[in-house]
Amino acid sequence: RLVFFHREGDEEIVECLSATTGATLWRHAAPTDFLDPYGYNGGPRAAPVLTADRCFTFGAEGRLTCLDLATGKLLWQRDTKRECDVPPAFFGAGSTPLIDGDQLIVMVGGHPRAGVVAFDIATGKTRWQAIGFDDFPAAPVRIQRDRPPEKLASYASPALAAIHGQRHLLCFMRPGLVALDPATGRKRFTFWFRSALHDSVNAAQPVIIDNRIFLSAAYDTGGVLLEVAADGSSAMVAWQDELAMQNHWSTTIAHDGFLYGFSGRHEQGSDFRCVRAADGAVMWRTPSEQSSASREPFYGRGSAIFADGRFIVMGERGTLALVEATSQRFREISRATFPELDHPCWTAPVLANRRLYITGCHPVAGASRRDREEYHLICLDLAAE
Repeated sequence: RLVFFHREGDEEIVECLSATTGATLWRHAAPTDFLDPYGYNGGPRAAPVLTADRCFTFGAEGRLTCLDLATGKLLWQRDTKRECDVPPAFFGAGSTPLIDGDQLIVMVGGHPRAGVVAFDIATGKTRWQAIGFDDFPAAPVRIQRDRPPEKLASYASPALAAIHGQRHLLCFMRPGLVALDPATGRKRFTFWFRSALHDSVNAAQPVIIDNRIFLSAAYDTGGVLLEVAADGSSAMVAWQDELAMQNHWSTTIAHDGFLYGFSGRHEQGSDFRCVRAADGAVMWRTPSEQSSASREPFYGRGSAIFADGRFIVMGERGTLALVEATSQRFREISRATFPELDHPCWTAPVLANRRLYITGCHPVAGASRRDREEYHLICLDLAAE
């Protein structure tokens, strides 16, 4: 099965398809009136999360839904925006939930202390909730503050990691990183890390490298590598650089001592690059400006996944590429484009059973601003030599 979470008109739709044929097996629709205040599409932003028998989705308006994976039947639902006093976000709710055993962990962003909430998978009842704005230290620089209540949620997905033999729940929130005990929600440490600009977001997932954590954000924020203390109660800066890596939304990939990711806030001026994890030195980068005369690949912003020692890269205008995973130089092995895909292609490819699933949009001529994009889902066969 393949679950596709998308929107059509005034409905947010969870659609279960056959992964081999694309045929619809079931469809669950819920009304939505979310309008993006910046004029982008109306979501949803977060990816579906699956178990063997359940499907969880987190919609742009903060509606958390649990469906039966076999039938699409509604099992339970929570209105987190209303229940947890979530202030208006920049682009709606967009942090993908995380499954940990029999609980579903969601970066809700609620007040006064519902920044992160764990729900019982079976019933949807709240297990624990934690984190308010006052859990973070004072900003090291002057920032443009939110109007009260402060925004807490970001667009990054929570991550679980064993660091120094201790399990950590890592949530890269609007003010910065918080490390929690995943069983109880007890705070272990926080680290302030966000842009000084008000109109800014944290969206890339924390990257765990042994006992270190890499964070990155755009909006003149940059990257930082943290070294977690042996007792798990604090973290120190190993290095920090505003220019080394500025992830806008896609998460950097760590491989063999190097960090590979997309850096930049806008399409022009962004690139795919390799950074040495030890010190933040940039090893190589792709061109950051489009040029009709250049034969070098231009991706703008994009996403990448890692498989069989290579990167599968999706540029934001629909360029799909296979890239060698080496710190020595950038080498694109091959590329393909599809007439159905145009700007923006902001969803990372999904690889399963030697099939690649990609999705993106194509402008609709004459359509209103609200319905100007037509979305396509494409399955590619990667089984051939």
